Amino acid sequence: MNEPRRRRTEAPFRELFDIDAMRAELSALAEGLFSGDKPGNEIALRSAVAKRLKLAYGEGHKVAEKWLMADGSGRRCAERLSRLQDEIIQLVHELVVKYLYPVDNPSTAERMAIVAVGGYGRGLMAPGSDTDILFLLPYKQTAWGESVAESILYVLWDMGLKVGHATRSVDECIRQARGDMTIRTSLLEARLLLGELALFDELIRRFDAEVVEGTAAEFVTAKLTEREDRHKRAGASRYLVEPNVKDGKGGLRDLHTLFWIAKYVYRVRETRDLVAKGVFTPEEATLFRRCESFLWSVRCHLHFLAGKAEERLSFDLQREMAERLGYVEHPGLKDVERFMKHYFLVAKDVGDLTAIVSSALEERHDKPVPRLNRMIARLRRSPNRQLKESPDFIVDHDRINVADAGAFERDPVNLIRIFHYAGKKGLAFHPDAMRLATRSLKLIDAGVRDNPEANRLFLDILTARDTAEIVLRRMNETGVLGRFVPEFGKIVAMMQFNMYHSYTVDEHLIRAIGVLAEIDRGDRPEYGIANELIHQIKNRQLLYVAVFLHDIAKGRPEDHSVAGARVARKLCPRFGLSAADTETVAWLIEEHLVMSTIAQSRDLSDRKTIENFGAVVQNLERMKLLLILTTADIRAVGPGVWNNWKSQLLRTLFYETEPVVTGGFSDSNRNQRVGRAQAEFRAAMSGTAGPGASSAWEPEALERYIDRLYPSYWLRVDLEHKVEHANFILAAEAQGRALATASRTDPKRGITELTVFAPDHPKLLAVIAGACAAAGANIVDAQISTTTDGRALDTISLTRAFEQDSDEIRRADRIALAIEKSLSGEIRLPEVVAKKIPKRPRAFTVEPEVTLNNSWSNRHTVVEVAGLDRPGLLYGLTQTLSRLNLNIASAHVATFGERVVDVFYVTDLLGAKIIGAARHSAIRRALLQVLDADDETNAGAMPDASPAA
Repeated sequence: MNEPRRRRTEAPFRELFDIDAMRAELSALAEGLFSGDKPGNEIALRSAVAKRLKLAYGEGHKVAEKWLMADGSGRRCAERLSRLQDEIIQLVHELVVKYLYPVDNPSTAERMAIVAVGGYGRGLMAPGSDTDILFLLPYKQTAWGESVAESILYVLWDMGLKVGHATRSVDECIRQARGDMTIRTSLLEARLLLGELALFDELIRRFDAEVVEGTAAEFVTAKLTEREDRHKRAGASRYLVEPNVKDGKGGLRDLHTLFWIAKYVYRVRETRDLVAKGVFTPEEATLFRRCESFLWSVRCHLHFLAGKAEERLSFDLQREMAERLGYVEHPGLKDVERFMKHYFLVAKDVGDLTAIVSSALEERHDKPVPRLNRMIARLRRSPNRQLKESPDFIVDHDRINVADAGAFERDPVNLIRIFHYAGKKGLAFHPDAMRLATRSLKLIDAGVRDNPEANRLFLDILTARDTAEIVLRRMNETGVLGRFVPEFGKIVAMMQFNMYHSYTVDEHLIRAIGVLAEIDRGDRPEYGIANELIHQIKNRQLLYVAVFLHDIAKGRPEDHSVAGARVARKLCPRFGLSAADTETVAWLIEEHLVMSTIAQSRDLSDRKTIENFGAVVQNLERMKLLLILTTADIRAVGPGVWNNWKSQLLRTLFYETEPVVTGGFSDSNRNQRVGRAQAEFRAAMSGTAGPGASSAWEPEALERYIDRLYPSYWLRVDLEHKVEHANFILAAEAQGRALATASRTDPKRGITELTVFAPDHPKLLAVIAGACAAAGANIVDAQISTTTDGRALDTISLTRAFEQDSDEIRRADRIALAIEKSLSGEIRLPEVVAKKIPKRPRAFTVEPEVTLNNSWSNRHTVVEVAGLDRPGLLYGLTQTLSRLNLNIASAHVATFGERVVDVFYVTDLLGAKIIGAARHSAIRRALLQVLDADDETNAGAMPDASPAA
């Protein structure tokens, strides 16, 4: 028998698991069960051993966690946990072959090697990792081998371990490894735990000779394809703010894939061996180990914290993870944001290491040459050619490369030039050139930053319609972008601890440039009016610069919009912008949130709203620029944030304000736009019939319907919803229904829409919100409309609860039924809401704010409520306003991740504004009490009689 390999650990391992003491204890237990002439009790032994080892295993994990908190080394923790597993398997095996299935003189067939494979074979285990073992036999399965393997597995399973296992002969291993890439990869990591060394050596020798030999290209292609598929499942960007530590881009599995490839192609066993092979420099090998150590620390802490094999760094875990890992708050950056910035920088380093190994494989012809779009495609190999514009660069298989290692040192501006040429000519980047660029970052000094040609080239890169996003991203990945624009370097890998932004700040800015380029090309109709306005602006360069810089000052103590304007005033002259253009860029950055805020949370039919916005933008050119920037900003926040509804709101705000800033504000101008919207609607409705409607719209009926809706409806609602509303109302009235509901799913936005058509009354919105809350549905948007004949037409957007549309529609139908029962008095919402609102811990804190303002509207008091979103919040707010004897004229619901901003235009019961400081204070206190309701205990428990519900 061969002893399992021991790995060095700094703490005395006996404190974690004392194998000798445990062996003596288990042997005594077995002797007691098998002593004398008593028949052997196999089940009793297995049960007793599993129970004792499960206890020791749990205690060992507690010690491992304590040591992890003390020394901070995730890799050492993973080694300790792997050794714990090794020694447990060794003890179980000893007991099984000594007491249950002893063989005095084993035949050749009654020999076995127990082998750790896969991740366990590396000798590294996270607290929640699976245990993958191979029972290796010399020939086919025997009764003895089957019994031994089965007994060992029963004990491990009874301990509650997740065990992946296989029992195979050497011949079977080789045959299956040839046909199955997963088995081949797991055997690549094989490590003998105990048993026959000769058998294990035979497996390794034959695996190398009969499986690995001559198949490097096949293995590399399979692993890289598997990596791409995994990234698609986990999220294609390495800068997602809730990353998957194991399977995400830049995560541990990427490092494992690199090492699998290295072991397979170069036949090495340690990272340092890749230096001798010329793949890594000593510094890059050190970087590999540093990345691996950090990711193992994160993964081990994450498993311990979650109490299970949790691989996703979700928001509710990130803050405590930051504390466990020792991060502290700095001015402008929370502890959790500093932790996540470190995480994303490591993920970027993993990407750099991937590019280095890929380059080395291409030199060996073991990896297909990629094109600019990074899709793996084999190309006909062609000779290199010099770039005619510069002798410092060559084109190698449609990829730009340096002519020699001194290209950047001879002229540091070449560090910008190489990206300019790549974008201009549509070339991909050779990994060797990118590697050299990263090593040459110190050449980018003040002289290069102030160099007029370097800045001209950068501005060309930034404003290129077809290649700006991909080239900027490569500049960022190499570090050139952050070095050339140090202000950008400060926000590289910076995450914002909120649910609104899906990406880090640098990735958001680069994506925003990509969206702006799409608007510029005009190939995405969903960007609405921005597609038209971009061809009317006077200077597209300043717009690109403003988009690039709009969040450049995130992470500073002061308001990032104000600080960003200050940065722009410094950078724009360097980029070659005039004084006037610089001031416009600074203004756009300082006001870049204003248009989005007003469009989503103000009554756009209120003249005062439009006049106030007009006073901010002052002229038409600025408003055009601001609308395009706002569109790019919202779209680049994350998937599903931009939609037709927001596009229509921006369009309405623009056209409502245009006459104000051009001096031509008049009712006739507005009437013309209403008329155009109605004409567009008539054209869309010609010959259509809604679901359940008895017939298509007759011209007279269509005109009567148009007259029932106020002008603000025609300007505010997008055409798709107008058509749906019309057919929905036609069907409802054809069936004689006073109250009707309709629902539909929107997979792109990840929401479900519920439309309600009912007699209007002051508490209707509260009833709808309460019914949604009772179903545990969270309202993220609401479109509130009324008709001239006293009906309400409300469209509510809810976060999805189910993956399947059919399940979502059933949930929406239940909510609709609850609304009908509430309106008819069959159910009392306060009690139902209090019982059914789900309780959940808060991962975020949002400072609650309540603002009452009489200057934002000529006719109403505007109540703005901002705070942490949760199911039932809108119900609590609307109920409270009703109990305070306030009439809600219009409501505007907007959510920004975990932060909600609800704005209500209210009057007293006589239709007047709310006057008096005491009255304002009472309203503010009551609403703050709703916002402060503890999510864990009484989120929905709104008292039925108290105005401070």
